[in-house]
Amino acid sequence: MRKPLMLLAAGALIAYAATAAQAAEQSPLKTRDWPQGGPFGTFERDSLQRGFQVYKEVCAACHSLEYLAYRHLEGIGLSEEEIEAVAAEATVIDGPNEDGEMFERPGKPSDRMPKPFPNDAAAKAANNGALPPDLSVIVKARKGHEDYINSLLTGYGEPPAGVEMREGTNYNAHYPGQQIAMPPPLSEGGVTYADGTEATVEQMSYDVTNFLAWAAEPTLEARKRMGVKVVLFLLLFTGLAYAVKRKVWADLH
Repeated sequence: MRKPLMLLAAGALIAYAATAAQAAEQSPLKTRDWPQGGPFGTFERDSLQRGFQVYKEVCAACHSLEYLAYRHLEGIGLSEEEIEAVAAEATVIDGPNEDGEMFERPGKPSDRMPKPFPNDAAAKAANNGALPPDLSVIVKARKGHEDYINSLLTGYGEPPAGVEMREGTNYNAHYPGQQIAMPPPLSEGGVTYADGTEATVEQMSYDVTNFLAWAAEPTLEARKRMGVKVVLFLLLFTGLAYAVKRKVWADLH
């Protein structure tokens, strides 16, 4: 009888140790109130434009936004002329031409934002074997949403004593396993904001997280407005239905 009990106790101890180790690896996410949160939340257009600047100057070297076309940038408050200028900065492969050959041309508002690498193999080769994810819906795809992205971008640091890092990885307190292939993408003053806002790591992380939240759901504000209208309609309809019911059944009371 003692041997099964000892095995059971050992199993429980191992399970506890594994749980404790796992818990130690998962640092709590930094939480904050995001302007687009809640039923009446809306995006901050100034932050979205700064976030797009951070994406374009920092993130776009490795990460794509394949579901976003330049014309969609109207949603962050860019004018038609500004969108045309931004699109023209990109080089797009088009064709075939009359000779049956592909050719390069400046981007147009109708073009989707080009990928930074021609294929996944090239992307892995340029990033120590790691494939940079597309950021189109990254905010929706990760548990914690905005809080996860913001925590990840600001979670880099020196590993604690006793933590052995794998080759080619960086310590990040909020990444599962705390070892991430992506080096710290943000640094103090890494961009020069067009509106003069100080480009701290926290500010850039906040802005690009807001932009990626918008990219994941550009129709969020319209959906919320429609939701409010539907709720108001249902309340009005309920009131009318109740009034009709009282009128129809009044003679039976």
